[in-house]
Amino acid sequence: MCPRSPLKNPTCPNHKDILLERGSDIASCWRTRQMPRKPKPKTRIVMSKPKSSAPPSAGGNAAPSDTPTFRSNPEVDAKIDAYIKENPKYWAYVQAMPRERLERTVVLNEVREIDRQQRIREGVLKQINRNPEMKRAYELLVKDLPEDQKENVIAQIGRVARRAVARTQGQHQQQTRGEAVGV
Repeated sequence: MCPRSPLKNPTCPNHKDILLERGSDIASCWRTRQMPRKPKPKTRIVMSKPKSSAPPSAGGNAAPSDTPTFRSNPEVDAKIDAYIKENPKYWAYVQAMPRERLERTVVLNEVREIDRQQRIREGVLKQINRNPEMKRAYELLVKDLPEDQKENVIAQIGRVARRAVARTQGQHQQQTRGEAVGV
């Protein structure tokens, strides 16, 4: 039992809102002490775009005189440079593309990514809905959420659970083959 539990000290600010209820009884506080945290590295990377002083034009875009500034990540740039060196024909093909075609290709990749995410979401929800017991368990988890958020949260939890199962199955398969498992 927590020595600073609200049952002994009802005005304790650290434990005011974290009581567990069992039936009509109020249980002791579940937080008995603060868990130690791992120290975070002191390096700080700031990635932000400067604020525009020009107001947006009627079309919703920034004024033409305002050019956007883009972030640069050295690790990503190194990967891109390595890919370009390994694939010079593809790089020549990309450089020969007209600007409109390049823009449409970028948009197409975004549309494909959204479609992929939607297919995964629908597959997770279909799998959950196929099993009535699993569906009840997920609905119990989200029972206190607003109705418009429930389906999205169920899909999120289902995706995380699916990844966790796949990860543990992959680790189990590696162990049975005698391979090392990295964490």
